[in-house]
Amino acid sequence: MSYNKFLAKLASDHRKPDGLFVITPRQGAAFVADLPVERFHGIGPATAARMHALGIHTGRDLRERTLADLTRHFGKVAAFYYGVARGVDHRPVEPDRPRKSLGTERTFERDLYEWPDMLTPVSDMCQRVWHGCERRDITGRTVTLKVKYNDFRQIVRACTLMQPVTSAEELLVHAQGLLRGCFPPERGVRLLGVTLSTLLPRAQAQGRQLALALEDQSPGSVSIGGSGVGRRSAGK
Repeated sequence: MSYNKFLAKLASDHRKPDGLFVITPRQGAAFVADLPVERFHGIGPATAARMHALGIHTGRDLRERTLADLTRHFGKVAAFYYGVARGVDHRPVEPDRPRKSLGTERTFERDLYEWPDMLTPVSDMCQRVWHGCERRDITGRTVTLKVKYNDFRQIVRACTLMQPVTSAEELLVHAQGLLRGCFPPERGVRLLGVTLSTLLPRAQAQGRQLALALEDQSPGSVSIGGSGVGRRSAGK
């Protein structure tokens, strides 16, 4: 618990899984001062490495840099770093914001190179994502696979389907297809993630599938598989 989003997230991680930790307005700046920058939410491994190269290792080190200096090295996001180093974060809390995606990821203790070693965690993640969908009575049409290598380089592969995913097994089929596109890996894989997005209520998805089935029964129509891929995208 705390007075802004950044510190509340840090507090939630401080005594996992069961402890409650509170950061008050008086404590905020001091709490951040001794925190390693890699513990800051919003600072990933690559950015932390860049900060280390500049002699920035803790919140106190970050606080000693001017906004102009940080902007020169980190661009527009420098204003965020400048603020949170002082315990300041003005981003609004939006508790009722519609969910845009549902996903999970896993970091590995050793580098992965072989297909079976990666397929097992991807399968587990698909099960977890689909379990979350069932709890919320939603599904989605876009499947995304995230791969991070041992040099912190990251790629993302995605496919948007003609019809929503209907099961964990179907989600795994599409995640496997995206994973195959990353083989053989250029270097050791340290993290994998699976996300389902373009979300919609399952009842609405079932209605769409029924409408498509009825349309396919019209004279002269050609049947098309409901889980075909409509679009593929790639990014770094």
